Amino acid sequence: MRYLYLARHGEADAFGTLTETGRRQAQLLGQRLSGLPVTAVWHSPLPRAADSAYELAAHLPPGTPVAEATELIDHVPYVPPPAETPRPWIPFFDGYDRAEAAAGHATAQRLTARFAHVPEPSGTADVHEVLITHAYPIAWLVRDAFDAPPARWLGLNSANTALTVIEYRPGQPPTVSMVNEMSHLPPELRWTGFPAGTRP
Repeated sequence: MRYLYLARHGEADAFGTLTETGRRQAQLLGQRLSGLPVTAVWHSPLPRAADSAYELAAHLPPGTPVAEATELIDHVPYVPPPAETPRPWIPFFDGYDRAEAAAGHATAQRLTARFAHVPEPSGTADVHEVLITHAYPIAWLVRDAFDAPPARWLGLNSANTALTVIEYRPGQPPTVSMVNEMSHLPPELRWTGFPAGTRP
């Protein structure tokens, strides 16, 4: 089996640098995952994700591999045609040309090809991988797990260091067992990275 533990990076400032809140969020996520047999921690090339990964990994067993995965870069995974685009999203896609859209979708396809499947046979142990990335790649992987239309990544959001878990078993469709779960965070550290609004 492959277990993917997906999380958005911790809170960052306007320059993409982790705030103290973001570092604490990542540390608390690491504490939550510390009892799992984590095979590897993969992170986006962007500093806010890399820094979150190392803050988290400090709470895992010594020697747990931490490495960059270019497929986890922040990107728009699919630009829907106008007929598939909800009206409020139309301004968001204004200015995306075909080359940009194709490049983003190619990255999304590489992401699913690398991570969204049962691992190649290499022994009897399950694979437990932590992916520290961004809201859009997480949305794309959840959409893929449900085999939903490509445009359904829209509207799926993740708070900073919220936990999403997808399980891949031989001969079965993926299981999404957790989405945007924040119980490892105290109330004052929850819902950062989300639009303003009333939250539970």
